Amino acid sequence: MRSTISTPNAPKAIGPYSQAIRARGLVFVSGQVAIDPATQQVIEGDVAAQTERVLKNISAILTSAESKLDQVVRTTVFLKNMNDFAAMNEVYGKHFATAPPARSTVEVSRLPKDVLVEIDVIALTSVDEGGDFYK
Repeated sequence: MRSTISTPNAPKAIGPYSQAIRARGLVFVSGQVAIDPATQQVIEGDVAAQTERVLKNISAILTSAESKLDQVVRTTVFLKNMNDFAAMNEVYGKHFATAPPARSTVEVSRLPKDVLVEIDVIALTSVDEGGDFYK
């Protein structure tokens, strides 16, 4: 069993995928890019500004799934340019200051909408796919 997570507080999916899926006490958040959910447009700014927007989008999705950033257990960060690692990492570290999740970071040749960073996460949730709370 699984349930689809969707919130207007994060960008709409720009393809045939869900913002997130909740299954067996886990939330799998699709890769998020620096799109402002109010305008559905990529924000202007450097990788630090884009990372901040991405993490706000992820946080909104996690909230909708009865989870939060401190429940994230795994992330994957996709960077257009590995030279942006330090700037991304500084913003990322502010959001995951205590017991940060496991993480992979890779450089890719291109990202959707030509953004500078994309992040996906896996998090714990206290709610199962049927809406019941885990103990």
